[in-house]
Amino acid sequence: MKQSGWRLPDILAILNGLPHGVALLDHEARLLGMNHALERLTGYPAAQVQGVAADAVLCSHLSHRNPLYRQATESGGPVASEGDLVGASRKKIPVRLTVSPVGNGEGNAPGLLVVVEDLSLFRALEKERGGGLEVKGIIGHSPRLQEVLDFVPVLAHTDATVLLTGETGTGKDLFAEAIHHASRRAGAPFIKVNCGALPENLLESELFGHARGAFTGAHADKPGMFRLAQGGTIFLTEIGDLPLPLQVKLLTVLDDRAFYPLGSSKRVQVDVRVVAGTHRNLKELVVQGKFRQDLFFRLNVLNVHLPPLRERDGDVAFLADHFLQQFAVGQRKAIGGFSAKALARLTAYGYPGNVRELRNIVEYAVSVCRGGEILPEHLPEYMGRTQALSPLSSSTAVPASGPATALAGEASWQGAEKRLIMEALLRSKGNRGEAARELGWGRSTLWRKMKQHGLG
Repeated sequence: MKQSGWRLPDILAILNGLPHGVALLDHEARLLGMNHALERLTGYPAAQVQGVAADAVLCSHLSHRNPLYRQATESGGPVASEGDLVGASRKKIPVRLTVSPVGNGEGNAPGLLVVVEDLSLFRALEKERGGGLEVKGIIGHSPRLQEVLDFVPVLAHTDATVLLTGETGTGKDLFAEAIHHASRRAGAPFIKVNCGALPENLLESELFGHARGAFTGAHADKPGMFRLAQGGTIFLTEIGDLPLPLQVKLLTVLDDRAFYPLGSSKRVQVDVRVVAGTHRNLKELVVQGKFRQDLFFRLNVLNVHLPPLRERDGDVAFLADHFLQQFAVGQRKAIGGFSAKALARLTAYGYPGNVRELRNIVEYAVSVCRGGEILPEHLPEYMGRTQALSPLSSSTAVPASGPATALAGEASWQGAEKRLIMEALLRSKGNRGEAARELGWGRSTLWRKMKQHGLG
């Protein structure tokens, strides 16, 4: 086959010397040819599939109906995506696809150059480096995230207390569970307790249990979460909201590995690893007298900060594609991907709610989309009205499902949070349960914050 200015056989002869699979497509995404490496990867001879639609030979990512090709054409530069290639053997091979537009030098409709990198060995090495560890639910390939994930095996091979910090929605609970499953305690329970979800008296009983008759309604002994986590790991999320009296009791547990259940004189010994998490700045809380300094030092033996989504280069597009596939399958919709403008809006946004907010946005877009592609009008309106947003303080974060527009124009986080609560209560017509769910909080957290802002 001959094109003005170059001959396909000559180009393929050059491409045959490359270690990666390479395909040449015409402007309708049909295969013009592929090199020997791609023949071996797919199991198809190039002569047999010449002129066939690329998605029938490689994978659906390469269909001309998919925005991957359109994005490369419109941007005039390379577009990358990761997925599974299913060749003649029907075996899934993890690959990275890099798609670039190519012309014939005369201004005619461009074709497509596709480089297919086999990631099988890379995935195997990743597992070997992590001792076979797979961090379930934590998705991304940015250098910032990989630095954190590389630390999991180190944390897993010690029983030292871990403090996970990071904004709301960055995945602290997933990271804590990954540490547990990679440790020698993996066969024992992993227990998660939200320290800001219950009033003080109920939280003490939840953590340490109570004896029969300890208070009205205590008709039987209750073991508590520390005893249920025996031999395993307990994850204390939102540790910054732990009341001061319980901070003293937690400090005793960390030092002595023992405690007294509420209303009991019998000392209980436990073997439990403690992992704590917070989106708040504990050092500032110590200065304010709201958090014990000795407990902070005891928790902060190993500190890991999870980066916000806005600092994870390239992960927004990767995660958006992952969530799109997830929700499209769940809702039985044939949605190929995002338009170039929709993807540009997604990547420009600041995500104060981080990964959780991105997931909610994609779920919303899939729900309202009636075509085969996510367009800008399918995204929440506030993303188009506001500039990229980020939390106003390193010690706070916007609730993932709350209206991001409430932050616009506010001079402080306190003002923004108060406005978030007021708007949620207005939309729920005063129903605190509905308002708490919308804001991503427990009812007790909403009640406490309403009192703080003089709304209770």
